[in-house]
Amino acid sequence: MDESRLHDHIYARSASLTLGAGELLVGPGDDCAVTRSPSGELHLLTVDQLVEGRHFKPDTDLDLIARKAIARSVSDIAAMGGIPAWALGTGVLPKGYQHADMLFDAMHRWANHWHCPLIGGDIASHSREDHPLTLTVTVGGVMPAATMPVLRSGAKPGDLLYVTAQIGGSFESAWHLRFEPRLDVGQWAARTNAHAMMDLSDGLGRDVHRIATASGVRIELDATKLPLSHRCDGWQQAVSEGEDYELLVALGPEHNIDDCPMQLLGPIGRVAACEQGRSPGAVIIDPYGKAHDASSMGWDH
Repeated sequence: MDESRLHDHIYARSASLTLGAGELLVGPGDDCAVTRSPSGELHLLTVDQLVEGRHFKPDTDLDLIARKAIARSVSDIAAMGGIPAWALGTGVLPKGYQHADMLFDAMHRWANHWHCPLIGGDIASHSREDHPLTLTVTVGGVMPAATMPVLRSGAKPGDLLYVTAQIGGSFESAWHLRFEPRLDVGQWAARTNAHAMMDLSDGLGRDVHRIATASGVRIELDATKLPLSHRCDGWQQAVSEGEDYELLVALGPEHNIDDCPMQLLGPIGRVAACEQGRSPGAVIIDPYGKAHDASSMGWDH
């Protein structure tokens, strides 16, 4: 079973979740879960893993491993328009691992850097020396005053799609280790009532399809408008690689992007109504006018 099919199974299983206290507003299927406490506060919750050999090479600098472990979850908070508040971390270390103090000191520094201090966690040692180093980080966040989380499910016909920077080439350039979670842009999007947003971790193709299906719309991206990294051999590679960690934002034509904290790139595409008899989804129109199914272009973690 690939990652997308497993996600679909989890979403279907989770449709009727309820909390023991408070209210679940958003469950599995968005960048963060959203809960409302009995006293009315909104809380954002997200968790991400980092696995040696999958998300970083064995010889990667420990500081960059720690940075990415924290930044991945912080990026999810950014994708909801939130403010990171705290973090929990766990680690499964190979047998005899010699660098645990350095690694967790670095995670502590980076968590403080994004104002979500590590307040707890758990550490275990594996029985094998060749077991991949595995880290898991949970981050909790809150929303800026008088704002609501920006979900994947709010894109509307007529909306325009923007990204925060170029896509593709993240592994070759090491951007996947050094990316900057777009917290300022996410909070701007929440303040200006952006219609939909997510961070691009699995590739623009697969992720734009997720916004389309969550919103019940059709999305067309224009391959000639995509801001591609020069490290990619064409647009198809760029939209499929993943690990960009830029924000994809759906805005109505009435939105003023000039006051965004950084220049948004685009529009790279448009949202249309889902015609009768068609399923929600996304396509990318190549320079020759041919439509390509976006859902098949992405990276499995």
